[in-house]
Amino acid sequence: MHSVNLTDHFLIAMPAMADPYFAKTLVYVAEHNEQGALGVIVNRPLDMSLGSLFEKIEVPLASEGFAKLPVYFGGPVQTDRGFVLHRPVGSWQSTLAINAHVGLTSSRDILQAVAHDGKPQDILVSLGYAGWAAGQLEQELAQNAWLTVPAKPHTLFEQPYEDRLASAMELLGVDFTRLIEDAGHA
Repeated sequence: MHSVNLTDHFLIAMPAMADPYFAKTLVYVAEHNEQGALGVIVNRPLDMSLGSLFEKIEVPLASEGFAKLPVYFGGPVQTDRGFVLHRPVGSWQSTLAINAHVGLTSSRDILQAVAHDGKPQDILVSLGYAGWAAGQLEQELAQNAWLTVPAKPHTLFEQPYEDRLASAMELLGVDFTRLIEDAGHA
């Protein structure tokens, strides 16, 4: 398979996806290169709010506006660790700038800024992430496990989680309910 870079793209799980971690998911790819890929599932909330997460990490949350936001299951890797998708990128201790507007931060300082200053305002907090070894994502694409589409911040930060998968499908002009489980190869 030719080289493809899916950084700043959505992966849309095909209906035949059997892996329970990824069935019916929308994954935002934060990094994809020759070493592999890293992404965050953005439509699978946990039974935890940001308010309760902030209590657990003992950071007082000044703005109640964030307290009811869900924390997401970001993927099966490092599920004890938090990852924050956010815009703007900002300058945090451990941030991967995905593009000029969106970053992924794994350091505590971003949570402290959210708690104290309410910024960055556009955030999606997950526990864990999805990871692929070198060539693994390309192999899954060749097996028709995923559809891909360039990501839109609107889908990430402005859509309710239950609408994100359909929103990403609309970017492709595809109705998810019309997809079939089997794919053909020419």
